[in-house]
Amino acid sequence: MALFAILLLTLFPSLQSNFAIANITLSSSLTTKENSFWPSDSGDFAFGFRQLNTSNLYLLAIWFNKIPDRTIVWYANGDNPAPEGSKVELTASNLALSDPKGLILWEAKPGTSISHAALLDTGNFVLAGNNSGYLWESFKNPTDTILPTQTMDLGAKLSSRLTETNFSKGRFELDFSNGSLQLNPIAWPSDFQYDPYYTSQTYDVNPSQSGSQLVFNESANIYIVRANGDIAQLPSWGTVNYSAGYYYRATLGFDGLFTEYSHPKNSTSNQGWLSLLSVPPNLCTSFFGNTIGSGACGFNSYCLIQENRRPTCDCPPGYVFLDPNNQFGGCKPTFPQGCGLDDDSTNPEELYDIRPFRGVDWPQSDYEKLAPYNQTQCETACLHDCACAVAIFESNKCWKKRFPLSNGWYQTGGTSTVLFKVRKGVPASGYPGPGGVGTIEKARISDFGLAKLLLSDQTRTQTMIRGTRGYVAPEWFKNVPITAKVDVYSFGVMLLEIICCRRSVAMEEEAEERAILTDWAYDCYVAGRFDLLVDNDEVAMDDKERLQKWVSIAIWCIQEDPSRRPNAKMVMAMMEGFVEVPVLTFRPFSFSSSFEVNT
Repeated sequence: MALFAILLLTLFPSLQSNFAIANITLSSSLTTKENSFWPSDSGDFAFGFRQLNTSNLYLLAIWFNKIPDRTIVWYANGDNPAPEGSKVELTASNLALSDPKGLILWEAKPGTSISHAALLDTGNFVLAGNNSGYLWESFKNPTDTILPTQTMDLGAKLSSRLTETNFSKGRFELDFSNGSLQLNPIAWPSDFQYDPYYTSQTYDVNPSQSGSQLVFNESANIYIVRANGDIAQLPSWGTVNYSAGYYYRATLGFDGLFTEYSHPKNSTSNQGWLSLLSVPPNLCTSFFGNTIGSGACGFNSYCLIQENRRPTCDCPPGYVFLDPNNQFGGCKPTFPQGCGLDDDSTNPEELYDIRPFRGVDWPQSDYEKLAPYNQTQCETACLHDCACAVAIFESNKCWKKRFPLSNGWYQTGGTSTVLFKVRKGVPASGYPGPGGVGTIEKARISDFGLAKLLLSDQTRTQTMIRGTRGYVAPEWFKNVPITAKVDVYSFGVMLLEIICCRRSVAMEEEAEERAILTDWAYDCYVAGRFDLLVDNDEVAMDDKERLQKWVSIAIWCIQEDPSRRPNAKMVMAMMEGFVEVPVLTFRPFSFSSSFEVNT
């Protein structure tokens, strides 16, 4: 222990003094409205509120205060942003962040009486006691970043952000435990820790040889100190040419890359943060040993490495990002696919195309290997297997893969051919989809106009399917087999009734072309005149995106050809936002009103 103490004093001579600092006295406070902060003595760092984008939400944070982008290095309430009017106050018992109603959103409560607080020139915010010791410090409670002179003891963690601008807990952790530094993917939002994709390999069965502390020293070098005082370098890491004219930080990025950066202290410089060192060397391939989890980019996507080692993510043809604002959140198909979605009366070749591509693979998603096979046989095998989403063909071998596709990556110059199974009529670029990370849109019929069907003293109305031509699927009037798709047709008509606030057949309509709702709805859909469908209802038009989505679902449901209709399961998936609603590329009816909607 004595050797270890001497080593620390050698590494961090600044620890021998308390710095020249301006104390923050008890009862001091900051509010979101003041646009003020508590600076460090040098002015290099600041502690206070930072507004999140253009919202009225705020982060209690520490940041570099002398550079243009004021980079945040610590934050208290990433999962619970504070509303406008919130306050942080220092008392003898705690440092507390509270909302305008006085509800505590976050607090540092050491359990011993606080005498004062300070923001040190190292960027460490501390709560001090009467005996000059630190009762609490931000360096011992890190978020996604560490700074020079900061150490991490066994059990300490860093958690990535969810995205670059979303400070909620993200999908990756730096975990210093069991003698080794590990980078782990995290199952979001359950926090289950998957197998590491990088490790320092400093664990030893002999406790004295095992890693005991991660050090970021004053010279901006990062390494591990073993229990016996020996220094161990991180694999695939190097050393830094330190310069006093630069700031340094090491951050676990929202993409899972642990990177050390430098930035010139001269704020007039146009140079931003420069990446110096990072691990792992190739994030895309680092997940190959993981049998579960989504990989670097989320399910149903694939990862590409840029020259600066940073990953970028893309979706297969016919797929779009789950959240258009988060390319690391995974992808979803823009078309219905899977078992039980189509009846057996239609040949798969009539429903799907195979789109070949090179260099992409999902190593952990195989469920069947076929050999010897040529490419045509591989394509046919995937087309006729409802569980097959993608097939990989290489060297007369065919690997079939099912949803969800995980740990996908792209290799420049790859020799394998990936065969994407895509619904006919779906453009390769796909369509931007609704929703976002952390939210799921539940299927719920909004009151676009249903209330207008009720009399003033009614609380319910008759919406059951009636035996009229308006509700009943066309196959009832033909000599063809009847399937469960007749109910899908009836649901589509009923959905149009709710949206349009009218009956399926309204012969009293002055305009003859409006009499049959299904015909009128389709003509308005083709012309893009959704306003006519809802008689310019303001509530409906204010939610135009959802209005268009539900009208599209209804039009799919009332296809005259039953094989073109989705089944009930797929209708629910489209309404809930799990599956993108495909764009209609064909006429659904053999009959329609003979007029043009004025646009």
